[in-house]
Amino acid sequence: MARAVEDSNRRMLRARDAMDRRYAEPLDVATLARIAHVSEAHFIRTFRATFGETPNRYLQRRRVERAMFLLRSGDRSVTDICMDVGFSSLGTFSRVFRDIVGEPPSAYRRRGPLPPVPSCFAMAWLRPSSFGEAPGT
Repeated sequence: MARAVEDSNRRMLRARDAMDRRYAEPLDVATLARIAHVSEAHFIRTFRATFGETPNRYLQRRRVERAMFLLRSGDRSVTDICMDVGFSSLGTFSRVFRDIVGEPPSAYRRRGPLPPVPSCFAMAWLRPSSFGEAPGT
């Protein structure tokens, strides 16, 4: 039994790692399920049981995390950042960003530039705690 769980976890980690590397690319459940070598329905159920959120929510959160960094570390437009992190619609990006962060991208940008610390610290500090909750809640 433990071997089956370990194998399942490896498959899910393989798919999650692909999402982390290719977050800006169009990724669908079928592609991710193929990476994990399981059916689409099994992939969604197992991913959620393993990581506590659906693959779609995880991917959205990863994209928003990257957008948070880009919004405060440069002067590119919100639309450019939206497209660069993998969203195809500014409206969807703004809605998802607000759901995760608690404020729209333009308001988040007004907080000003990131403090002068290594980017890995800034990214960890800015990471939303979980989908649907604003940091600190």
